[in-house]
Amino acid sequence: MSTTHLIDRRTCLKGLGVALALPLFDSMGWAEPARGDAKEKPAKPPVRLGFMYMPHGVIMDQFWPASPETYLSAPPPALESLRGVLGQCLLMKGISGVPISPFNGAPHALELSTWLTATLPDSNRRSQIAISISADQIAANSIGALTALPSLELATMPQTHKENQEGLNEGYYSHCSFRSATQAVPAETNPRTVLNRLVGKRDRASRGRRAGQNARDDALNRQMLDLVLGGAKDLRRTLPRDDQQKLDEYLDGVRSVERRIAAIEFRQKEAALEKAGVSTSKRNASDSPPIEIKIPLGDKRSEYMQVMCDLNVLAFQTDTTRVSTYIGSTPNGVSYPELGFSDTHHSQTHHDHQADKVRKVAAITAFNVAQFAYMVKKMHSIREGDGTLLDNCIMMWGSGLEDGNKHARENLPFIVAGKGGGSIHTGRFLTNVRGNQGDLLTTLLGCAGVPLDRPIGIATKQLKEIGPAV
Repeated sequence: MSTTHLIDRRTCLKGLGVALALPLFDSMGWAEPARGDAKEKPAKPPVRLGFMYMPHGVIMDQFWPASPETYLSAPPPALESLRGVLGQCLLMKGISGVPISPFNGAPHALELSTWLTATLPDSNRRSQIAISISADQIAANSIGALTALPSLELATMPQTHKENQEGLNEGYYSHCSFRSATQAVPAETNPRTVLNRLVGKRDRASRGRRAGQNARDDALNRQMLDLVLGGAKDLRRTLPRDDQQKLDEYLDGVRSVERRIAAIEFRQKEAALEKAGVSTSKRNASDSPPIEIKIPLGDKRSEYMQVMCDLNVLAFQTDTTRVSTYIGSTPNGVSYPELGFSDTHHSQTHHDHQADKVRKVAAITAFNVAQFAYMVKKMHSIREGDGTLLDNCIMMWGSGLEDGNKHARENLPFIVAGKGGGSIHTGRFLTNVRGNQGDLLTTLLGCAGVPLDRPIGIATKQLKEIGPAV
C-alpha cells in the first residue's frame, strides 16, 4: 500500500521564498556561527582537514605493514618515506569502498567521485552530475566559515578526461569535490594562481562581484532562516526517501546562507576592532613564520607536486583555509618518466602479477606517498601553539581502489596523518577495522569538529578506535 504525503503549499512557498530571494547564494556555503567574542584568543589552534588522492590502488603486500608491532620500526617499502613521522600517522586496514553495482563497468569513473562522497551517482541520471555533497565541502560549510578561502581544491593535471564508462558524466573521472549533488568543484592546477589566491590578489571583475554580493549579504534576516530550518527539519520526517534527499539538498543551501551571514558578522567585528587599534591576530609569538613558496621552473612531477603541497601547508599555516583537497593524479593515463619508465600508471596496474609491472606500480605508489610525506614532514616542522601545525591537522592520503589489477574495493589503502587537535590517536597500525569509506569520512569530520545531521554516504557508524583511549 502506497502512502501519499501532502504538503501545505504555503509551507513550500515560505521555504522557497527565502531560496528565491537569494539566487546568488548557492555557492556560499562557507561559514559557521562565531563562538565567543572575536577578540578572545582561542584556547588552542583550529583543526584543519586535508585530503590527498592517488588512483588505481596499491600493491598490497608492499603497502601494509607486516604487523602492528613492526609498523614504526620496519615500515613496508611504500611507507619508507614516512620514517620520522610514522608516530604521527594512523593506518587502518579493513575500510571498504562503495559497492559499484549497477555500474560494474565503470570502476575508474567511480574510484575518485565516490572517494569523498561515499555515494554512487544516480543511475537514472547518468549523463548528469547527480551524486552527493562531498566530505570536504561539508567541512567547508562548517570549519571554513571564518577563513578567507572556505576550501582549497588542487590538482596535478587538468580535469578534462573524456570517457564514457556506463554512460556516466565525464566529470566523475577527475573530480572528488562536489559542492552539492549536482555541482562538481573544479580544482586549480596552476601554482602561481593558487599563490595569488593565498596572498589575496584578485582580478577586478571578481572584486566587483564580491562587493555586490556583500551588499546583498548584509540585508539577510537570520530569524527567517532559523524558522525555515526548523520547519524543514520537521517536514523531513514526513517525507519518503526520495523527497528527503531533495529536501536535504535544500537544507544544505539554507545552512550555507546562515553560515555565510555568521562569517560576515564575525569579519565586521574584526574590522571594527582593527579600526580601533585592537589586533585580532591569533598567532603566537613562538609560532613559526609563514613558509616561503618557490614556483618550480622545470617540469619534474615531484617538484610540481611539492610546490602544490607547500601551498597547502601555507594555506593551513596562515589560516587562509582549513579545508583542502589535492588530486595527485587521475585515472587517465598519467606517466612518471622521472622514475625511469614511460609506461602509464593505468596500464601497469593490470599487471596480472608480472614482476616488472608490479615493480613499476609499487614505485609509483612509493612516489605518491613520498609527496604526501614531504607535506606531512613540513607540517611537523612548523611550530604552532604548544605543538606543531601537524598536531592540529587531519591529513588523509588514499586511493579509491584497493587493487588496480582486479578493481577490488574491499580494503582501500588509507593513511591518516596528524592528531586533529588531540582527537586522533596516531602511531598505530589497526589491522582489523570493520567499516566503510563513509564511516571513515564521518568519523574524521567528527574529529575535526564538523557537526553532521546525517552520516556521509553509506556510513552506518563512527570508527571509535580512531580516537584516543578512554
